[in-house]
Amino acid sequence: MILSTTVTGIPLWASIPFVIMLLMIAIGPLVMEHWWENNRNKLIVSCVLGIPTAVYLIMQGLTHNLEHQIFGDYIPFIVLLTALFVITGGIHLSGDIQAKPIINTLFLGIGYVLASFTGTTGAAMLLIRPVIETNSQRKYKTHTILFFIAAVANCGGLLSPLGDPPLLLLYLRGAEFTWFMGMAPEWLVAGALLLLIYFFVDTYYYRKEDKSALELDRTNIKPLKLSGLVNLIYLAGVVFAVAFINPKMIPDMVDNPETGYMAPIWLKFLREIVLVSLIFMSLYTTKKKVREANKFTWAPIIEVAVLFLGIFVTMTPTLLYLSEHANSFGLDKPYQFFYITGLLSSFLDNAPTAVAFHSVASQLAPIAGETIVAGVSEILLKAIAIGAVFFGSMTYIGNGPNFMVKAIAEENGIKMPSFFGYILKFSLVVLLPIYIIVQLIFFL
Repeated sequence: MILSTTVTGIPLWASIPFVIMLLMIAIGPLVMEHWWENNRNKLIVSCVLGIPTAVYLIMQGLTHNLEHQIFGDYIPFIVLLTALFVITGGIHLSGDIQAKPIINTLFLGIGYVLASFTGTTGAAMLLIRPVIETNSQRKYKTHTILFFIAAVANCGGLLSPLGDPPLLLLYLRGAEFTWFMGMAPEWLVAGALLLLIYFFVDTYYYRKEDKSALELDRTNIKPLKLSGLVNLIYLAGVVFAVAFINPKMIPDMVDNPETGYMAPIWLKFLREIVLVSLIFMSLYTTKKKVREANKFTWAPIIEVAVLFLGIFVTMTPTLLYLSEHANSFGLDKPYQFFYITGLLSSFLDNAPTAVAFHSVASQLAPIAGETIVAGVSEILLKAIAIGAVFFGSMTYIGNGPNFMVKAIAEENGIKMPSFFGYILKFSLVVLLPIYIIVQLIFFL
Protein backbone atom coordinates (compact mmCIF):
# COMPACT_ATOMS: atom_id res chain seq x y z
CA MET A 1 0.00 0.00 0.00
CA ILE A 2 3.02 2.27 0.06
CA LEU A 3 3.10 4.72 -2.79
CA SER A 4 6.15 4.43 -4.97
CA THR A 5 8.86 7.01 -4.47
CA THR A 6 10.83 6.09 -7.57
CA VAL A 7 8.82 8.31 -9.88
CA THR A 8 10.13 11.83 -10.19
CA GLY A 9 8.74 15.09 -11.46
CA ILE A 10 5.14 14.93 -10.22
CA PRO A 11 4.04 18.59 -10.37
CA LEU A 12 2.26 20.36 -7.55
CA TRP A 13 -0.51 21.48 -9.93
CA ALA A 14 -1.57 17.84 -10.24
CA SER A 15 -3.09 18.27 -6.77
CA ILE A 16 -5.64 20.83 -8.04
CA PRO A 17 -8.48 18.25 -8.42
CA PHE A 18 -7.88 17.17 -4.83
CA VAL A 19 -8.07 20.76 -3.62
CA ILE A 20 -11.31 21.25 -5.56
CA MET A 21 -12.67 18.04 -4.06
CA LEU A 22 -11.98 19.35 -0.57
CA LEU A 23 -13.54 22.72 -1.41
CA MET A 24 -16.68 21.03 -2.75
CA ILE A 25 -17.04 19.07 0.48
CA ALA A 26 -16.52 22.26 2.44
CA ILE A 27 -18.74 24.68 0.57
CA GLY A 28 -21.22 22.37 -1.15
CA PRO A 29 -23.60 22.21 1.84
CA LEU A 30 -23.41 26.02 2.18
CA VAL A 31 -23.99 27.27 -1.38
CA MET A 32 -26.06 24.44 -2.91
CA GLU A 33 -27.52 22.59 0.05
CA HIS A 34 -30.36 20.72 -1.67
CA TRP A 35 -28.27 19.74 -4.71
CA TRP A 36 -25.43 18.51 -2.49
CA GLU A 37 -27.75 16.39 -0.34
CA ASN A 38 -28.20 13.96 -3.23
CA ASN A 39 -25.52 11.25 -3.12
CA ARG A 40 -25.78 10.90 -6.91
CA ASN A 41 -24.49 14.46 -7.25
CA LYS A 42 -21.62 13.70 -4.90
CA LEU A 43 -20.74 10.76 -7.13
CA ILE A 44 -20.83 13.06 -10.18
CA VAL A 45 -18.34 15.41 -8.49
CA SER A 46 -16.06 12.48 -7.55
CA CYS A 47 -16.11 11.21 -11.15
CA VAL A 48 -15.63 14.63 -12.77
CA LEU A 49 -12.53 15.23 -10.63
CA GLY A 50 -11.35 11.65 -10.27
CA ILE A 51 -11.49 10.42 -13.86
CA PRO A 52 -9.17 13.12 -15.31
CA THR A 53 -6.79 12.52 -12.39
CA ALA A 54 -6.81 8.80 -13.09
CA VAL A 55 -6.18 9.39 -16.83
CA TYR A 56 -3.28 11.73 -15.99
CA LEU A 57 -1.70 9.16 -13.66
CA ILE A 58 -2.02 6.42 -16.28
CA MET A 59 -0.47 8.64 -18.97
CA GLN A 60 2.42 9.41 -16.62
CA GLY A 61 3.10 5.71 -16.09
CA LEU A 62 1.71 5.79 -12.55
CA THR A 63 -0.91 3.09 -13.07
CA HIS A 64 0.67 1.03 -10.29
CA ASN A 65 0.18 3.85 -7.79
CA LEU A 66 -3.43 4.31 -8.86
CA GLU A 67 -4.07 0.57 -8.51
CA HIS A 68 -2.66 0.65 -4.98
CA GLN A 69 -4.96 3.52 -4.07
CA ILE A 70 -8.06 1.75 -5.41
CA PHE A 71 -7.39 -1.92 -4.74
CA GLY A 72 -4.92 -1.66 -1.88
CA ASP A 73 -6.48 1.19 0.08
CA TYR A 74 -9.96 2.28 -1.04
CA ILE A 75 -11.63 -1.13 -1.45
CA PRO A 76 -10.34 -2.57 1.88
CA PHE A 77 -11.20 0.76 3.53
CA ILE A 78 -14.79 0.92 2.31
CA VAL A 79 -15.46 -2.81 2.77
CA LEU A 80 -14.33 -2.61 6.40
CA LEU A 81 -16.42 0.52 7.02
CA THR A 82 -19.45 -1.11 5.39
CA ALA A 83 -19.07 -4.27 7.47
CA LEU A 84 -18.91 -2.31 10.70
CA PHE A 85 -21.76 -0.06 9.57
CA VAL A 86 -24.08 -2.93 8.67
CA ILE A 87 -23.25 -5.14 11.64
CA THR A 88 -23.46 -2.45 14.31
CA GLY A 89 -26.59 -1.17 12.56
CA GLY A 90 -28.14 -4.54 13.45
CA ILE A 91 -27.53 -4.03 17.17
CA HIS A 92 -30.17 -1.89 18.84
CA LEU A 93 -30.02 -0.50 22.34
CA SER A 94 -33.62 0.32 23.17
CA GLY A 95 -34.89 2.24 26.13
CA ASP A 96 -34.50 5.80 27.24
CA ILE A 97 -32.47 6.83 30.25
CA GLN A 98 -32.09 10.30 31.63
CA ALA A 99 -29.70 12.40 29.54
CA LYS A 100 -27.83 13.90 32.47
CA PRO A 101 -24.26 15.13 31.90
CA ILE A 102 -22.79 12.25 33.88
CA ILE A 103 -24.74 9.70 31.77
CA ASN A 104 -23.64 11.31 28.50
CA THR A 105 -20.04 11.44 29.70
CA LEU A 106 -20.26 7.75 30.62
CA PHE A 107 -21.52 6.94 27.12
CA LEU A 108 -18.55 8.76 25.58
CA GLY A 109 -16.16 7.11 28.04
CA ILE A 110 -17.41 3.64 27.15
CA GLY A 111 -17.03 4.46 23.46
CA TYR A 112 -13.53 5.80 24.07
CA VAL A 113 -12.48 2.44 25.53
CA LEU A 114 -14.34 0.30 22.97
CA ALA A 115 -12.78 2.15 20.02
CA SER A 116 -9.40 0.47 20.45
CA PHE A 117 -10.90 -3.01 20.27
CA THR A 118 -13.84 -2.72 17.86
CA GLY A 119 -12.28 0.05 15.78
CA THR A 120 -13.35 3.66 15.81
CA THR A 121 -15.98 2.93 13.15
CA GLY A 122 -17.39 -0.04 15.07
CA ALA A 123 -17.58 1.85 18.37
CA ALA A 124 -19.06 4.92 16.70
CA MET A 125 -21.74 2.99 14.82
CA LEU A 126 -22.57 0.90 17.89
CA LEU A 127 -23.12 3.87 20.20
CA ILE A 128 -24.16 6.85 18.08
CA ARG A 129 -27.80 5.81 17.89
CA PRO A 130 -28.17 5.13 21.65
CA VAL A 131 -26.53 8.49 22.36
CA ILE A 132 -28.95 10.25 19.99
CA GLU A 133 -31.94 8.39 21.45
CA THR A 134 -30.92 9.16 25.04
CA ASN A 135 -30.71 12.86 24.19
CA SER A 136 -33.86 12.95 22.06
CA GLN A 137 -35.80 15.09 24.57
CA ARG A 138 -33.02 17.63 24.94
CA LYS A 139 -32.77 20.74 22.79
CA TYR A 140 -29.00 21.22 22.99
CA LYS A 141 -27.24 18.13 21.65
CA THR A 142 -24.97 19.20 18.78
CA HIS A 143 -22.03 19.54 21.19
CA THR A 144 -22.51 15.91 22.25
CA ILE A 145 -22.13 14.72 18.64
CA LEU A 146 -19.00 16.86 18.18
CA PHE A 147 -17.30 15.42 21.25
CA PHE A 148 -18.49 11.96 20.18
CA ILE A 149 -16.66 12.37 16.86
CA ALA A 150 -13.47 13.39 18.66
CA ALA A 151 -13.53 10.82 21.46
CA VAL A 152 -15.19 7.73 19.98
CA ALA A 153 -14.65 8.09 16.23
CA ASN A 154 -10.98 9.09 16.55
CA CYS A 155 -8.89 9.46 19.71
CA GLY A 156 -10.18 6.37 21.50
CA GLY A 157 -8.82 3.97 18.90
CA LEU A 158 -5.14 4.37 19.82
CA LEU A 159 -4.37 1.22 21.80
CA SER A 160 -4.42 -1.46 19.11
CA PRO A 161 -3.91 -1.79 15.36
CA LEU A 162 -7.63 -2.60 15.13
CA GLY A 163 -8.49 0.85 16.43
CA ASP A 164 -7.80 2.97 13.36
CA PRO A 165 -6.58 2.32 9.77
CA PRO A 166 -3.21 4.15 10.13
CA LEU A 167 -2.37 1.95 13.12
CA LEU A 168 -3.20 -1.19 11.13
CA LEU A 169 -0.85 -0.07 8.35
CA LEU A 170 1.94 0.60 10.86
CA TYR A 171 1.30 -2.84 12.36
CA LEU A 172 1.72 -4.39 8.93
CA ARG A 173 5.03 -2.55 8.60
CA GLY A 174 6.51 -4.26 11.64
CA ALA A 175 5.11 -2.79 14.86
CA GLU A 176 4.13 -5.57 17.25
CA PHE A 177 0.45 -5.97 18.08
CA THR A 178 1.08 -5.21 21.76
CA TRP A 179 3.34 -2.21 21.04
CA PHE A 180 0.34 0.06 20.61
CA MET A 181 -0.61 -0.44 24.25
CA GLY A 182 2.54 1.53 25.04
CA MET A 183 0.69 4.67 23.95
CA ALA A 184 -1.68 4.36 26.92
CA PRO A 185 -0.28 7.48 28.69
CA GLU A 186 -1.04 9.70 25.68
CA TRP A 187 -4.42 7.98 25.29
CA LEU A 188 -5.27 8.59 28.95
CA VAL A 189 -4.27 12.26 28.93
CA ALA A 190 -6.25 13.06 25.77
CA GLY A 191 -9.25 11.03 26.94
CA ALA A 192 -9.32 12.58 30.41
CA LEU A 193 -9.18 16.10 28.98
CA LEU A 194 -11.84 15.41 26.35
CA LEU A 195 -14.27 13.85 28.81
CA LEU A 196 -13.66 16.47 31.50
CA ILE A 197 -14.24 19.36 29.10
CA TYR A 198 -17.30 17.64 27.68
CA PHE A 199 -18.78 17.12 31.16
CA PHE A 200 -18.53 20.84 31.94
CA VAL A 201 -19.85 21.85 28.50
CA ASP A 202 -22.78 19.46 28.77
CA THR A 203 -23.52 20.65 32.30
CA TYR A 204 -23.66 24.22 30.98
CA TYR A 205 -26.13 23.31 28.23
CA TYR A 206 -28.13 21.07 30.57
CA ARG A 207 -28.82 24.09 32.77
CA LYS A 208 -30.02 26.02 29.72
CA GLU A 209 -32.63 23.39 28.81
CA ASP A 210 -36.32 24.19 29.22
CA LYS A 211 -37.74 22.74 32.42
CA SER A 212 -40.45 21.03 30.40
CA ALA A 213 -37.84 19.24 28.28
CA LEU A 214 -35.94 18.06 31.36
CA GLU A 215 -39.17 16.91 32.99
CA LEU A 216 -40.04 14.97 29.84
CA ASP A 217 -36.56 13.46 29.89
CA ARG A 218 -36.98 12.44 33.55
CA THR A 219 -40.43 10.92 33.14
CA ASN A 220 -39.80 9.02 29.89
CA ILE A 221 -37.57 6.37 31.37
CA LYS A 222 -37.50 2.92 29.82
CA PRO A 223 -35.19 0.03 30.80
CA LEU A 224 -32.28 -0.52 28.45
CA LYS A 225 -32.54 -3.59 26.25
CA LEU A 226 -30.06 -4.88 23.69
CA SER A 227 -31.44 -6.49 20.52
CA GLY A 228 -29.69 -8.13 17.58
CA LEU A 229 -27.17 -9.90 19.79
CA VAL A 230 -26.18 -12.27 16.97
CA ASN A 231 -24.35 -9.30 15.44
CA LEU A 232 -21.89 -9.34 18.34
CA ILE A 233 -20.63 -12.62 16.88
CA TYR A 234 -20.24 -10.99 13.47
CA LEU A 235 -18.50 -8.03 15.09
CA ALA A 236 -16.03 -10.44 16.68
CA GLY A 237 -15.59 -11.92 13.20
CA VAL A 238 -14.65 -8.51 11.83
CA VAL A 239 -12.09 -8.04 14.61
CA PHE A 240 -10.67 -11.52 13.87
CA ALA A 241 -10.49 -10.83 10.13
CA VAL A 242 -8.62 -7.55 10.58
CA ALA A 243 -6.25 -9.01 13.17
CA PHE A 244 -5.35 -12.29 11.48
CA ILE A 245 -6.19 -12.15 7.76
CA ASN A 246 -3.38 -9.96 6.50
CA PRO A 247 0.01 -10.41 4.78
CA LYS A 248 1.84 -10.37 8.10
CA MET A 249 -0.04 -13.44 9.28
CA ILE A 250 -0.52 -15.01 5.80
CA PRO A 251 2.54 -14.14 3.66
CA ASP A 252 1.05 -15.88 0.60
CA MET A 253 -1.53 -13.07 0.33
CA VAL A 254 1.02 -10.91 -1.52
CA ASP A 255 3.06 -11.45 -4.67
CA ASN A 256 6.73 -12.37 -4.36
CA PRO A 257 8.62 -11.07 -7.42
CA GLU A 258 11.85 -12.75 -6.27
CA THR A 259 10.33 -16.24 -6.56
CA GLY A 260 7.83 -15.42 -9.28
CA TYR A 261 4.93 -16.28 -6.98
CA MET A 262 1.64 -14.57 -7.87
CA ALA A 263 -1.02 -14.67 -5.20
CA PRO A 264 -4.48 -15.68 -6.49
CA ILE A 265 -7.10 -12.93 -6.43
CA TRP A 266 -9.25 -14.73 -3.87
CA LEU A 267 -6.33 -14.92 -1.46
CA LYS A 268 -5.31 -11.28 -1.98
CA PHE A 269 -8.83 -10.22 -1.03
CA LEU A 270 -9.53 -12.99 1.49
CA ARG A 271 -10.14 -10.49 4.29
CA GLU A 272 -12.61 -8.55 2.14
CA ILE A 273 -14.35 -11.81 1.12
CA VAL A 274 -14.78 -12.71 4.80
CA LEU A 275 -16.06 -9.22 5.62
CA VAL A 276 -18.57 -9.25 2.74
CA SER A 277 -19.75 -12.67 3.93
CA LEU A 278 -20.30 -11.25 7.41
CA ILE A 279 -22.27 -8.37 5.87
CA PHE A 280 -24.67 -10.76 4.13
CA MET A 281 -24.96 -12.94 7.24
CA SER A 282 -25.85 -9.89 9.29
CA LEU A 283 -28.44 -8.72 6.74
CA TYR A 284 -29.96 -12.21 6.53
CA THR A 285 -30.13 -13.08 10.24
CA THR A 286 -31.01 -9.71 11.78
CA LYS A 287 -34.72 -9.12 12.29
CA LYS A 288 -36.11 -6.32 10.16
CA LYS A 289 -37.62 -4.57 13.17
CA VAL A 290 -34.18 -4.19 14.76
CA ARG A 291 -32.85 -2.18 11.81
CA GLU A 292 -36.11 -0.24 11.63
CA ALA A 293 -35.69 0.67 15.30
CA ASN A 294 -32.20 1.94 14.46
CA LYS A 295 -33.63 3.94 11.54
CA PHE A 296 -31.05 2.11 9.47
CA THR A 297 -30.57 3.38 5.92
CA TRP A 298 -27.80 2.97 3.39
CA ALA A 299 -27.46 6.72 2.81
CA PRO A 300 -24.58 7.41 5.27
CA ILE A 301 -22.31 4.65 3.97
CA ILE A 302 -23.14 5.51 0.35
CA GLU A 303 -22.16 9.13 1.07
CA VAL A 304 -18.84 8.00 2.53
CA ALA A 305 -18.22 5.60 -0.38
CA VAL A 306 -18.80 8.13 -3.17
CA LEU A 307 -16.92 10.97 -1.47
CA PHE A 308 -13.91 8.89 -0.51
CA LEU A 309 -13.73 7.41 -4.00
CA GLY A 310 -13.01 10.92 -5.25
CA ILE A 311 -10.73 11.66 -2.31
CA PHE A 312 -8.59 8.51 -2.71
CA VAL A 313 -8.10 9.02 -6.45
CA THR A 314 -7.48 12.77 -6.47
CA MET A 315 -5.11 12.70 -3.50
CA THR A 316 -2.75 10.25 -5.23
CA PRO A 317 -0.66 13.02 -6.89
CA THR A 318 -0.52 14.86 -3.56
CA LEU A 319 0.86 11.82 -1.78
CA LEU A 320 3.36 11.23 -4.59
CA TYR A 321 4.52 14.85 -4.38
CA LEU A 322 4.86 14.48 -0.62
CA SER A 323 6.93 11.32 -0.96
CA GLU A 324 9.20 12.79 -3.62
CA HIS A 325 9.99 15.91 -1.59
CA ALA A 326 10.05 14.32 1.86
CA ASN A 327 13.80 14.62 2.31
CA SER A 328 13.69 18.37 1.77
CA PHE A 329 11.24 18.97 4.61
CA GLY A 330 13.90 18.98 7.33
CA LEU A 331 11.88 16.76 9.70
CA ASP A 332 13.83 15.07 12.48
CA LYS A 333 12.13 16.00 15.78
CA PRO A 334 9.17 14.13 17.34
CA TYR A 335 7.02 17.26 17.64
CA GLN A 336 7.61 18.00 13.95
CA PHE A 337 6.34 14.57 12.93
CA PHE A 338 3.42 14.92 15.36
CA TYR A 339 2.21 18.19 13.87
CA ILE A 340 2.97 17.60 10.18
CA THR A 341 1.38 14.14 10.25
CA GLY A 342 -1.52 15.61 12.18
CA LEU A 343 -1.97 18.57 9.86
CA LEU A 344 -2.11 16.45 6.72
CA SER A 345 -4.25 13.79 8.43
CA SER A 346 -6.83 16.49 9.02
CA PHE A 347 -7.35 16.92 5.27
CA LEU A 348 -5.92 13.80 3.67
CA ASP A 349 -7.00 10.34 4.75
CA ASN A 350 -4.95 9.64 7.89
CA ALA A 351 -3.95 6.11 6.85
CA PRO A 352 -1.82 6.93 3.75
CA THR A 353 -0.54 10.05 5.53
CA ALA A 354 0.82 7.91 8.36
CA VAL A 355 2.43 5.57 5.82
CA ALA A 356 4.04 8.49 3.98
CA PHE A 357 5.68 9.88 7.12
CA HIS A 358 6.70 6.44 8.28
CA SER A 359 8.65 6.31 5.01
CA VAL A 360 10.19 9.71 5.76
CA ALA A 361 11.17 8.65 9.28
CA SER A 362 12.66 5.39 8.02
CA GLN A 363 15.21 7.40 5.99
CA LEU A 364 16.61 9.13 9.08
CA ALA A 365 19.76 7.72 10.63
CA PRO A 366 18.94 6.25 14.09
CA ILE A 367 20.56 7.80 17.14
CA ALA A 368 22.67 5.48 19.27
CA GLY A 369 20.64 3.91 22.06
CA GLU A 370 17.24 4.62 20.48
CA THR A 371 14.66 1.84 20.38
CA ILE A 372 13.76 0.97 16.80
CA VAL A 373 10.20 -0.13 15.99
CA ALA A 374 9.05 -0.94 12.44
CA GLY A 375 12.34 0.39 11.11
CA VAL A 376 12.14 3.85 12.73
CA SER A 377 12.84 5.48 16.07
CA GLU A 378 10.12 4.50 18.53
CA ILE A 379 9.45 8.08 19.61
CA LEU A 380 9.02 9.15 15.98
CA LEU A 381 6.67 6.25 15.30
CA LYS A 382 4.57 7.24 18.32
CA ALA A 383 4.45 10.84 17.11
CA ILE A 384 3.30 9.69 13.66
CA ALA A 385 0.70 7.26 15.02
CA ILE A 386 -0.77 9.67 17.57
CA GLY A 387 -0.71 12.61 15.18
CA ALA A 388 -2.58 10.61 12.55
CA VAL A 389 -5.22 9.26 14.96
CA PHE A 390 -5.84 12.39 17.03
CA PHE A 391 -5.82 14.94 14.22
CA GLY A 392 -8.19 12.79 12.18
CA SER A 393 -10.89 14.49 14.26
CA MET A 394 -9.92 18.02 13.20
CA THR A 395 -12.19 17.94 10.11
CA TYR A 396 -15.09 15.86 8.85
CA ILE A 397 -12.82 14.25 6.23
CA GLY A 398 -9.93 13.37 8.55
CA ASN A 399 -11.32 9.91 9.30
CA GLY A 400 -14.04 7.80 7.70
CA PRO A 401 -16.42 7.54 10.71
CA ASN A 402 -16.62 11.34 11.04
CA PHE A 403 -18.84 11.71 7.99
CA MET A 404 -20.92 8.69 9.00
CA VAL A 405 -21.64 10.08 12.48
CA LYS A 406 -22.46 13.48 10.99
CA ALA A 407 -24.82 11.94 8.43
CA ILE A 408 -26.63 9.82 11.05
CA ALA A 409 -27.00 12.82 13.36
CA GLU A 410 -28.45 14.93 10.55
CA GLU A 411 -30.82 12.11 9.60
CA ASN A 412 -32.13 12.34 13.15
CA GLY A 413 -32.74 16.07 12.92
CA ILE A 414 -29.60 17.27 14.72
CA LYS A 415 -28.16 20.44 13.18
CA MET A 416 -24.46 19.95 12.57
CA PRO A 417 -21.87 22.67 11.80
CA SER A 418 -20.63 23.20 8.26
CA PHE A 419 -17.17 22.01 7.24
CA PHE A 420 -15.56 25.31 8.26
CA GLY A 421 -17.93 25.78 11.18
CA TYR A 422 -16.73 22.49 12.66
CA ILE A 423 -13.11 23.61 12.36
CA LEU A 424 -13.57 27.15 13.66
CA LYS A 425 -16.07 26.49 16.44
CA PHE A 426 -14.88 23.12 17.70
CA SER A 427 -11.60 21.62 16.54
CA LEU A 428 -9.48 24.77 16.78
CA VAL A 429 -11.09 25.84 20.06
CA VAL A 430 -11.37 22.50 21.88
CA LEU A 431 -9.26 19.83 20.20
CA LEU A 432 -6.10 21.69 19.18
CA PRO A 433 -5.34 22.90 22.75
CA ILE A 434 -5.68 19.31 24.00
CA TYR A 435 -3.31 18.04 21.33
CA ILE A 436 -0.81 20.81 22.12
CA ILE A 437 -0.85 19.69 25.75
CA VAL A 438 -0.18 16.09 24.65
CA GLN A 439 2.71 17.30 22.50
CA LEU A 440 4.24 19.39 25.29
CA ILE A 441 4.11 16.45 27.68
CA PHE A 442 5.28 13.66 25.38
CA PHE A 443 6.92 15.08 22.21
CA LEU A 444 9.55 17.80 22.51
